[in-house]
Parts: sequence; structure tokens; C-alpha cells
Amino acid sequence: MPNPAENDFAIAAASAEDIALLGAWAHEEGWNPGLTDGGVFFPTDPGGFLIGRLDGVPVTSVSVVRYGPGHGFLGFYMTRPHLRGQGYGLRTWQAGTARLGDRNTGLDGVPAQQDNYRRSGFRTCWSNARYEGTPPPDVAPPPGTALVDARSVPFAQLAAYDRRFFPAPRDGFLAAWITAPRRTALAAVRDGELHGLAVVRECRAASRIGPLYAASPQVAAALVSALAATVPDGPVAIDVPDLNPAAVRLAGELGLTPSFGTARMYTGPQPVIDRAGYYGITSLELG
Repeated sequence: MPNPAENDFAIAAASAEDIALLGAWAHEEGWNPGLTDGGVFFPTDPGGFLIGRLDGVPVTSVSVVRYGPGHGFLGFYMTRPHLRGQGYGLRTWQAGTARLGDRNTGLDGVPAQQDNYRRSGFRTCWSNARYEGTPPPDVAPPPGTALVDARSVPFAQLAAYDRRFFPAPRDGFLAAWITAPRRTALAAVRDGELHGLAVVRECRAASRIGPLYAASPQVAAALVSALAATVPDGPVAIDVPDLNPAAVRLAGELGLTPSFGTARMYTGPQPVIDRAGYYGITSLELG
């Protein structure tokens, strides 16, 4: 096995242009990234995306995004196929986890890597299944609940709502996530209070809905139906957490079928979140 130390292998922070390359690699892995995700990801933590270069050529990556002083999220852990098993990915992993330090770090791990993650101190907290398909049209929200453009809702209200489902403030990320091109964000509002929030973004394959937060299955179904109607054509996909059984049931009732799985893993305690309202994760890369 070649020794990475004997080659010209260097790890450094990615540039904004490199983020597009990570999206292309993720597409090759079958992860179906969003077409405009990079423009949201990079500003969230510009130093949080690492690229390993062998003789100047990008060959490995990892994202290690910091959220405040206590939380981090790891994603984009990839090595080019012809160089796997040679230690380059491990060195990149070590550089990334060193950047996160003792933060409680989360990731959404594919099955092939979960044992490696456990050896690095991560433990499985729940599983996600990606459900894909075409939901029924014109599903109405419950009486008294209106679906509105999320950009019309006071942002402080949106940010406070997001904190019920994510263990750290991420205002900059959320603001960019709901306003980036080629996506639609809807909020469910009743008597001035948020009862749901969801975003659909165009992807290389099925358009993906995430996050999907809702006060009830009826609200979640209405959000999914309304967002699917905004997609030019083709199916939608939702990464559904099994810690909310109602979300899993709803995916089946909407005619969606599982196609891909990951496990949400953390290095520390499982964060306390609103499980009953958690119908779909935001992204595999940044949580």
C-alpha cells in the first residue's frame, strides 16, 4: 500500500469553486445533491470544507461545519474510487475531525461507512430513509391553516422554529437555504403561529424536500403536495427520520417508496429535538 506521506499529498480549505466539484462527486456517489446547494453551504462556514490534493489534483474531501461553540456537522467525506484504501481519505478525515475538536458532531452516514464512523467515536441515534415518488396533488391543509411563502414570515420566527429541530442556531444557513435560486420555501401558518416549514430544491435527479417540519401529518402532507406542484417535472424525494413513526407512515400514504438509507450519528449525546414534528431532514451534508 502506498504511503501518503511519501507522495505530494496536501489538505487545505476548499475554495468556493471547489464546492461545485464536491457536488459533482456527490452526484457520482448517488447522493443527488441540490443544483444550488454550494452557494448556501460555502458561506455557512467558509473554512469548513477541506480538499486533499495528490500532486495538485483533488482526490479527497470532507466538510466539517461549525455551528456555534458546541456543535458541528460532518459530510462530503469522499475519496476518488481509484485511490480508496490507500490512506488518503483517513488523513483527510483526521484533519476534518481535528477542526471540530470536542464539539458534539453529527453526520448522516451511508451503510458502507457506518462501522468506520463507530470506530471513530460516532454512535447511531436514528436512521433516515430517502422516500421518492410523486405525491397526490392538491392536498389541503387543515382548516384555519394557510400555506405561505416562507420568505414572507418574519425571519426571527423561522429561526426560532428551526431551533426546535436542530441543536444549534444556524441563522445564516437558514436564511440562505430558503432564498437560494431554484427552490421554493413554504410555511404553514395558523393564527400567526408557525405550524410547518418545508423547502424543495431542484436536484440532478428527484427534487428534494428538506427540511420538512410540521405540527401534524395533515400539515406535512399539504406542504409536500404544494411543493411537488412547483417542481417542473419528475418525482420528489424526502430523507425521512425513523424517530418519527408518523413521518414514515405518511411517506407510504403519499405513495413514496424508499430508495436510499443513512444513519444519523453523533459523537456525543443525542440532541433533544421535536421528534413529533420532524418529518424530513434538511441535508445530508450540513444537517
